[in-house]
Amino acid sequence: MTDTPIRQHRLSLARLRELPLWSVVAAGTLAGGLLGGAYGLLTPATYTATSYVIAVPAGKASPDAALGFAQAYGRVATQLAVLGDAQVYAGVPVRILQRSVRTATSPDAPMVAVSATSSQPGLAVDMANAVTRSLTRHADDTRGNTHVRLVQFSRAVEPSEPTSTSTAVTGLVGASAGGLLGGLALLARPRRNGQEEEPAPAPSVPSPAAAADVRGQR
Repeated sequence: MTDTPIRQHRLSLARLRELPLWSVVAAGTLAGGLLGGAYGLLTPATYTATSYVIAVPAGKASPDAALGFAQAYGRVATQLAVLGDAQVYAGVPVRILQRSVRTATSPDAPMVAVSATSSQPGLAVDMANAVTRSLTRHADDTRGNTHVRLVQFSRAVEPSEPTSTSTAVTGLVGASAGGLLGGLALLARPRRNGQEEEPAPAPSVPSPAAAADVRGQR
């Protein structure tokens, strides 16, 4: 009775070895596609809204100075001093703004792009506009020293489509990764006994008669 589980285990291994090699790649592709599709379905969609402000020279400031201050304001926009005021306008805590708001600047134009990401399109719009409003207000407070002011170039609008990866894309990525892992598993599999190289033949040794003949010739 104790031999039955062992025998069944051996039969299962024998059946697995009889499967074609391409079945490993197919199984990996199918499993990866299912996992990638499930990830896309379970992950909530995210929306991104972007607002823009532009630095304008005032008084004796030059366009190059406005460009330099735009780069500085792009780094300051995500700091606590700006986000602390923006949380009042957006109606969310500072930690959510720190996690959801990103800024970008251009080396050629004195413009700052403020982007906010959220699972709610309306909240993404409110956060982006709140940060630009707070940033503009801080720039106005220091305009007497910098001679540069920030002007709102474009308000954020509610996005119509999510910016997160779709379920179809995550499924394709998972299927590709699963197929690749299946192919690597085939390359790393141990060789079968029938596929092992045959041992090299042993060197032949002359028989005693042949050796005697050689001595007789001498």
